[in-house]
Amino acid sequence: MNYDCIIIGGGIAGLQCAIQLGRYMHQVLVIDAADGRSAICQSYHNILGYPDGVSGIHLREVGRHQAEKVGVHFLQEKAESARKIKGEFQIEASDGKSYTAARVVLATGVMDRIPPFPNLYPCLGISVYVCPDCDGYEVKGNKVIVIGSGRTGSGMAKTLSYWTSDLVYINHGQEPLKESDMDKLRELNVEYHAVPIKEVLASGSQLQGFVLENGETIKGTQAFIAFGGNEVKSELAHQLGVEMLENKHILADPRTKLTNVHGVWAAGDIGVHSEQVTIAMGEGSQAAIWIHKDILSKR
Repeated sequence: MNYDCIIIGGGIAGLQCAIQLGRYMHQVLVIDAADGRSAICQSYHNILGYPDGVSGIHLREVGRHQAEKVGVHFLQEKAESARKIKGEFQIEASDGKSYTAARVVLATGVMDRIPPFPNLYPCLGISVYVCPDCDGYEVKGNKVIVIGSGRTGSGMAKTLSYWTSDLVYINHGQEPLKESDMDKLRELNVEYHAVPIKEVLASGSQLQGFVLENGETIKGTQAFIAFGGNEVKSELAHQLGVEMLENKHILADPRTKLTNVHGVWAAGDIGVHSEQVTIAMGEGSQAAIWIHKDILSKR
């Protein structure tokens, strides 16, 4: 089956795009590996209509159901490769099959560097956060432990000092800090530990602290992760010749979300902007509107 559009990535941007295109009654396929950052976030707190927070898992579930109701097809596989042949795009998926469409939306997103402590993952979005713009408000006036590496972690501590003055920085990655960074930590009275973490202490989704490799325990109920070097999932964009920055984020027209490759749009965290759920939603809808215009122009 040839589709009007294949959306690669079933996170927030991809789902919003799919819903809008489905409402235009176009033939749409979403290829989703189900491993995006929204699939692990237990709660977002800055989204209109959800004052008590909403999980990425919930948004993905209701979003898929809403898209399916308007005829959107879903394939839970990884898109392994992409190429353009005679004006159409062929997407090879991990099921070994090829899927064809006249248009593609890259909504593959990014993935944060999160240390592989099993106890940490249930806490994400509830007592352990990654985005100060999203969740700095959640820790106002409280003790906060930053776990990270080098200047990325010290920068997070500096940012969080807007909301709280009770800060601890565990340089788990042990990247060296400049003396100017150390001076800033001292100025902000940040407690500093240049020792790796041995164990994460948590009860379900509630963080309790960290045990360091030197045996010291740092107690605390809220933390931020700041390692830098997030994985930008733009390999398919590279295969298609899409223009990217050095940091691998995709460039797209700010009005239409169309890339330099005609027929390829980009939406969400994969693009060049602040990584926010609300922005991803808007860009998904924005891309869909212009894809619809493009489809109509060919009829």
